[in-house]
Formats: sequence, structure tokens, C-alpha cells
Amino acid sequence: MDTGDTAFMLIATALVMFMTPGLALFYGGLVRSKNVLGTIMHSFICLGLISIIWVIYGYSLAFGPDVGGVIGNLDWINLKNVGLSIGPYSDTIPHLLFCAFQLMFAILTPALIIGAFAERMKFSAFLLFTILWSTIVYLPVCHWVWGGGWLGEMGALDFAGGTVIHINSGAAALVAAILLGKRKGYGKEAFLPHNVPMTVLGAGILWFGWFGFNAGSALSAGETATLAFFTTQVAAGTAAIAWIMIERIIHGKPTTLGAASGAVAGLVAITPAAGFVNPISAIIIGLGAGVFCFLAVLMKNRLGYDDSLDVVGIHGIGGLWGALATGLFASTSVNPGGADGLFFGNASQFGIQAIGALAVIAYSVILTYIILKIIGVFTGGLRVDLEDEIQGLDITQHNEVGYTS
Repeated sequence: MDTGDTAFMLIATALVMFMTPGLALFYGGLVRSKNVLGTIMHSFICLGLISIIWVIYGYSLAFGPDVGGVIGNLDWINLKNVGLSIGPYSDTIPHLLFCAFQLMFAILTPALIIGAFAERMKFSAFLLFTILWSTIVYLPVCHWVWGGGWLGEMGALDFAGGTVIHINSGAAALVAAILLGKRKGYGKEAFLPHNVPMTVLGAGILWFGWFGFNAGSALSAGETATLAFFTTQVAAGTAAIAWIMIERIIHGKPTTLGAASGAVAGLVAITPAAGFVNPISAIIIGLGAGVFCFLAVLMKNRLGYDDSLDVVGIHGIGGLWGALATGLFASTSVNPGGADGLFFGNASQFGIQAIGALAVIAYSVILTYIILKIIGVFTGGLRVDLEDEIQGLDITQHNEVGYTS
């Protein structure tokens, strides 16, 4: 066991945990003031709910000994045999620390989906959705890629979660937005963010936490962590610039919200590639994220679905671009433990990345649809009543308000 690596991973784990409150602020500022606490509550409660699931059976199903390349077995149920000695996923840190690090990813992933149905889902339906989606969708996909499952065995590269987290949550967000329908007044009135400074603060916390998210995925304090740390910064900064530049061309002025959205898009896109690409490739990935995600958000209105906080455009499209870009720009010259991409002489890697992305999209879309339909039956509908939606979720779902004046 290496105490330096252990200290590094403890810090990285705390940074990733901090991303969920950051996401709560990011989303909370984007909604109307009558829904700020309800939106924050959705993210915050995942910290408790997923922690319990992870201990009882989640970690075992995601990372336990493989069953047919699809799921882990229950050997580690209730964290049996997951202790302070070295585990199978790292040679230098305690098994329980790896478990804790991965728990923070499992918490954040369903929290990302919240933005698609913000301002209109019942809290009871949200709780059931989080439990079922995490169990039936996230845990198998996590195992496929990182736990010894079929995608990992095929050679799919996903350094820190572009496919497992962002494509997966983005696909689910699209289904949720369509099934729940549009918010009352959508397309007829402007739904403006009630507190942009809150959103920018949340974006800053996400950016800060993302260094733990990506660099920590190296599982040791060394060369790969350094590379992932640096490419994360470069891609996020480039995407922020790219977003406001295209925003200036199309809308006439760059916005603070656009810069924050662009930075998050860049962070999403570099996630699968962070430890596999060089800094110049990271700039190209960030540039693509800023442009593609902006255009995806722009297309939302034309396609007619109400993804309240642009989860599909930023996380879904950003994650897809990042996964495919990994197949283009990955290079063993910067990480011998990875693979070469198309532009470095290995065309097959791009195909593997595409197969992985499409498989996760299909699985997430189908299972999310089934889960939401079942929940709708048991809860008497996924949406709050029209009167409750007009009054706001803070008071109707939680009997409190974010602001007293």
C-alpha cells in the first residue's frame, strides 16, 4: 500500500463528492425561484440514497466478480470482503477507498438526469426513479466498462465516465423529458434562470471537482493523473471560449451563462479521453464540445422536447463526442496502458468506441422508458398536478421557500 496514492485518492474522492452540491447549485440557479429548493433537494438527496444502495448491493453488482460479462455477482454484498487491504482494482490503495471513489460517481450520475425533468416531477416519483435507474441501468453499464464486463474486454476506452456517466445519463434524460412532457407555458413564455451567479458558482465547483473526477481515475498520483489533470483544464477552457464565440455569432452577444455551459460541456467531453490524449488533442476535443453542445441546445426547441436544463445537449452530446473523440485521438505515446486511436494508426478503436456508445444509448433509452412507465403507474403519474406546478415545487413538495422576499 502506498500512503501517497492513498492520500491522493482520499482528496480525489472528496472532490468528486463536492461535485454533487456543485451540480445542485448549477441546476438550482437555472430554474425559477419557486423551484430552487426542490431542484437542489433532488441532487442533495442522492448523496444519501445512493450511499445506502452502494453499500448493500450496488458496489457488488458494479465491480464484483464478473457474471457473463454483464453484471457483478453478490460476493461483496454489504461490502463483505471489501476492507482496508489491497483490492483487485489497484495495487496501492485500500479496496474500501476504491469503493468510496466509485460511490461518488454513482451518486453524481442519476443527479445529472434531474435537469431534464426539473420543475415538474413528483418527489416520490423521483426517489423511486433514482433507486430503480441506478440499480437497473447504472450498475450494469458501469460493470460493462469498468468492472470486467464485455465492453471493457472489447477494449472500449472510458477513462473517467464519458460513456458510463454522461452518455448514459444523457440518453435517460431525453426519455424523461419526452415522457414527462413540456412545462406549462413552454414555448409561450420565457423560462429565465432566476440566479445566474448561483449557476456560475456551481459551474466553478464542478470544474474544481472535475480534477478529482478525471485525475483521480488514474488511481495513483503519477504521470497519468498529471496528464488527466492538465487535459481537463485545457479542454474546459477551450470549450468555454468556443461556446461564447459561436454564441456571439448566432445571438449577437456572449453570455456568462454561455461560458459556464461551455466549460461544463468541455469537462464532459474530455472525461473519457483525459488520460489517453495529449494537450493539443484536448484543445480539439474542447473546441468540438463547445460547438457541438451549443448547436445541440439550439436544436432542442426545433425538435420540440423540453429538456429543462439541457442535460441532453451538454451531457448526452458532450459525452458522445468525447467517447468518439477518444477513438480518434487516443495515443499510447502519452499513455502506454491505453490504445492508439484512428489518427494514430488504429482505425478499429474508433469502431469500438462507437459500439460502446450505441450499446449504452440503446440500453439506457429502453430501460429508462420502462422504469418511468412503471413508476407512473404506481405513483399515479410522474408529474405534479397543474396547480402544484404553477405554485412551484418548493412549497407543494417540501413546504418551504428559497426566498422570503
